[in-house]
Amino acid sequence: MRAGKTAAYYTLGCKLNFAETSTIARQLEGEGFARVDFEDGADVYVINTCSVTEQADKKCRNIVRRARNLNPDAYVAVVGCYAQLKPKAIASIKGVDIVLGANDKFNLHTYLKDLDRTQGVLVKNEHIKETRTFHPSWSAGDRTRSFLKVQDGCDYFCSFCTIPLARGRSRSGTIADVLKNVSEIAAQDIKEIVLTGVNIGDFRTEEGETFQDLVRSLDEQAAVERFRISSIEPDLLNDDIISQVSQSKVFMPHFHIPLQSGSDVLLERMRRRYKSDLYRSRIERIKELMPHACIGVDVIVGFPGETEEEFKKTLDFIHSLDISYLHVFTYSERPNTTAVRMDGVVPMEIRQERNKILRMLSLKKQRAHYEAHVGSIQQVLFESDENEGSLHGFTENYIRVRVDFDPSLVNAVQEVRLEKVNTDGLMEIRILEPQTTH
Repeated sequence: MRAGKTAAYYTLGCKLNFAETSTIARQLEGEGFARVDFEDGADVYVINTCSVTEQADKKCRNIVRRARNLNPDAYVAVVGCYAQLKPKAIASIKGVDIVLGANDKFNLHTYLKDLDRTQGVLVKNEHIKETRTFHPSWSAGDRTRSFLKVQDGCDYFCSFCTIPLARGRSRSGTIADVLKNVSEIAAQDIKEIVLTGVNIGDFRTEEGETFQDLVRSLDEQAAVERFRISSIEPDLLNDDIISQVSQSKVFMPHFHIPLQSGSDVLLERMRRRYKSDLYRSRIERIKELMPHACIGVDVIVGFPGETEEEFKKTLDFIHSLDISYLHVFTYSERPNTTAVRMDGVVPMEIRQERNKILRMLSLKKQRAHYEAHVGSIQQVLFESDENEGSLHGFTENYIRVRVDFDPSLVNAVQEVRLEKVNTDGLMEIRILEPQTTH
């Protein structure tokens, strides 16, 4: 396929996927493919897939259909986790031209050069055990923050998870690589970087560098004003990392720590590497050093063996924690996982009811987090998008604020006073004038 054509992208799943899609887009732009909106009828469509839930699988098929409806002559490439796990199933979808797995997706620009439809669907996905290369990735262009991939793959084999099968073993770049990417991101006038990966606390290099070393090195750079740590396992979030963040001027007081269950019985069945007492100790340590910190929590409901008693343990445990919000996932059976063969299957209607209960608890926890900071003075980074005459942004401790749209505030860090939580659950603010010295 000749250059000078257009490409559009659709990303399913996590922040890591968004970072990788952005990197693939930059590669194609370097080969002469102009990026356009999905609805514009592109010459090439790239669908970066997730396979964490059954819904993600189904959505991939729908996106392929949409792409071909927009341009029947378009080339459609499906890449990523679902492509690694089920390449034959994807290749059988009408309209798909290219299927690229975990490592090969970063070679899309080369495969497009010699693509020939007469030879059928091109499928490239090396065995996941052979996937050892780390490909640095970061997102840009959509908002005032960038997702920066610092780690990939996972050596944890939780009984419910397909990610190690889709992404391979844990691997990282070097701290020097990360700092180089940070400089490139800073050159785009991006104010905030979210460190992301499959299991970022497992960042480690052949030189012996650890995630704690990475945090320390980023703390010393001056290119970017804000960093956030995305999801990090509680057994890898040690006291030294928490202490480093508490003293940092660039790392935000915001943690996202997967719990999955408050029942030690279920944690063992899930093959998690901690018990509830260790999890509680991490929350308490964060709040001891950073009382204002925001803490998000992942929870799975309906895992096999989750009786009413075990679910109540989770509910009571979360009630007792000083956390700020939940991401609630309804357990779904995934092929090739240990959990799919377990007894104690929870009926879907019960799973969905438990999901609703925890989502309601999340709203209460988030409201309490917001209300606790009414009247305080905070630094807010404003987003770039206008939303019905409003501009939104986030405080350092992840309170989402609203103000009437003002173009001068876009991508700016501004001191504000938090006034009240409105009916939409957003914090209304008053912008403070910069103080002058005489």
